[in-house]
Amino acid sequence: MTAEQIAAFCLSLPGASEDIKWGGVRVFSVAESKMFALFHLGGHAGLACKVDDDLFLGYCDRPGFRPAPYLARAHWISMAAPYPLSEGELHALLTRSHQLVVAKLPKRLQLGLLL
Repeated sequence: MTAEQIAAFCLSLPGASEDIKWGGVRVFSVAESKMFALFHLGGHAGLACKVDDDLFLGYCDRPGFRPAPYLARAHWISMAAPYPLSEGELHALLTRSHQLVVAKLPKRLQLGLLL
C-alpha cells in the first residue's frame, strides 16, 4: 500500500482525523487527541499502530516488526515499507488499533462516533 492509501483508509475510520506533528509524522487520531496510527513521512516511511496486549510480543517476534520507539510500553508496533502484511491484513491491523483506542474513550464520546 502507498502512503496515500494508508492515509485514506485511516481517515475512513469513524471519527478519525489527521495532524502533522514532530517534524514530519502523520498522526491519525480519534477524539482529536487519542492516536491510533503514526506514519513517518521521512525516507523510511515507517508505520506504527497499537495492538492487543496479548499479541504484542508475537508481532515483535515476526520479521519486519519491532516495538515502536517511545510507544512500546503501550503495546505499539512499528514496521517499515515494504510492509510485511497484505493489504487486507494491514486494514485489519489498523481497524483493530482504532477499536482499541475508541474502547478507552469515555462512553459519551464512543456514542458520538456511532460505533
